[in-house]
Amino acid sequence: MTLSTTFILCLQVGVLLGCGCFLKNITFHVNMRECGHCMALNTTICSGLCYTQDTNLKDFVGKRFLIQRVCMHSSVVYHTAKMPGCPVDINPVFSYPVARHCRCAKCNTKRIECVHKARRNTNSCSKRLPSV
Repeated sequence: MTLSTTFILCLQVGVLLGCGCFLKNITFHVNMRECGHCMALNTTICSGLCYTQDTNLKDFVGKRFLIQRVCMHSSVVYHTAKMPGCPVDINPVFSYPVARHCRCAKCNTKRIECVHKARRNTNSCSKRLPSV
């Protein structure tokens, strides 16, 4: 099977098999007000589309035809970073998650937040670290 055939097959049935859920590299900014600046960090998240099905006949058929899967991590590790240039009385160490494997799965609301909530943009720094 060639790469293009595999790719087309993944597109056709991928959402059923989880082919639409991948690791994605992102950059986010950590702002420590006590240190007077923020810094950019690279990590991986899970991103993509998973098969979801909803019915208009919920009252008649119940939840049998309700399938709601989300793209989520099946394995995550935490990395530690240190904000440079902080005053001596401030702890500059913090941890952040790094996804290692992704999968399409039913969202367990007891363990994880399943709904995206709009937040203010944290994709930039108000005062970046000076260039070295």
